Amino acid sequence: MRRWINNNRGERAEARASQWLCQQGLTLETRNFRCRQGEIDLVMLDRDTLVFVEVRWRNSRHFGGALASVDHHKQQRLIKAAQHYLARHPQHHHRPCRFDVLGQEPDDGGTVRYQWIQNAFYGE
Repeated sequence: MRRWINNNRGERAEARASQWLCQQGLTLETRNFRCRQGEIDLVMLDRDTLVFVEVRWRNSRHFGGALASVDHHKQQRLIKAAQHYLARHPQHHHRPCRFDVLGQEPDDGGTVRYQWIQNAFYGE
């Protein structure tokens, strides 16, 4: 039951993130790209740049908040998944790529606040 609640919360966070990023001018390519190497929450276009977005939701800022939760191990999995995505979608080979992290946390009034880190880390 707990896993279902967390998955549902994650889906809502990804839907909000996609909508918010579209309002910032990005265009959605794919949601929840999965492969053996990992999962990419959102693949978007920012003009000509292909953006791999990791969405993080946290109920509070304890333990470093949403952005601090994307550690080196998670970054490596995202990089491998992005390489796999590019191998499957050769139409994007010419595009520059970047990795963004979009953190979401409620403020004291319950309003969702966004923390968008562009070029949060770099691939090989």
